[in-house]
Amino acid sequence: MVVQNNNNDSGLIPPLVVHSIDIGLVLALIYMVLVIIGERRTLWMVRGFIVLMLASALSHWAELRLLSFALNSLVIGSAVSMAVILQSEFRRFLEQLGQGEILQMFGHNRRVLPESDSIIDEIVESIKQLSQNRIGALLIIETDGPIDERDFSVPGVKLNAELSKELLQTIFQPKTLLHDGAVLIREHKIISAGVILPLSERIASRQLGTRYRAAMGITEQVEKCICVVVSEETGSISLAEKGTLNRPLTSNKLKELL
Repeated sequence: MVVQNNNNDSGLIPPLVVHSIDIGLVLALIYMVLVIIGERRTLWMVRGFIVLMLASALSHWAELRLLSFALNSLVIGSAVSMAVILQSEFRRFLEQLGQGEILQMFGHNRRVLPESDSIIDEIVESIKQLSQNRIGALLIIETDGPIDERDFSVPGVKLNAELSKELLQTIFQPKTLLHDGAVLIREHKIISAGVILPLSERIASRQLGTRYRAAMGITEQVEKCICVVVSEETGSISLAEKGTLNRPLTSNKLKELL
């Protein structure tokens, strides 16, 4: 009988360990989602969901069956709603998970652009002039290999021209046919112009202009690029990477980031 009691007492330890590991893995998963999202209003939404999960777990532990059933139903309904509302964030998470880039979620190191100093100078000088004249512009700069054209809503007009500040400023003049789209830059060439990009559906982006949403949208979907935006209303300069806008920037700060 004593041996049986000891076995029963020792059997309490494995379930506790399993539950601790289970809770730890759930918290780690939630943390990764929070790192990816990074929007204040969305973070509050996720925190509310976490509170519901904890309340559901406590009610189950306390054997409050009716309350546990109600909270479980709320958790399931909230999970479905969040999957719809945060679909772009979850898609990004699943893409990074599938590509084995989980560790990159926690890093903030910028990839080095495959451009020489002279090319960067041309880009920055053209952006500076466009900003001073309050001419809207959107540049996609590849940072790690070519972007698949299927990632664009419309691939634009092929140019395959040598990059220069004069050509960039000409493309974005309001009276030209290609000024509304984006310019795709690969190394030292302007590959195409008039590129139409997918718009970001993130909550914070919906209050922004089309160029900002386009810059956020393509950098959410494609890791190997950054976007430079010039506002035609204010002339402010912004840089988008991984769905995040860095603004406002001076031309010197832009050069430093590039």
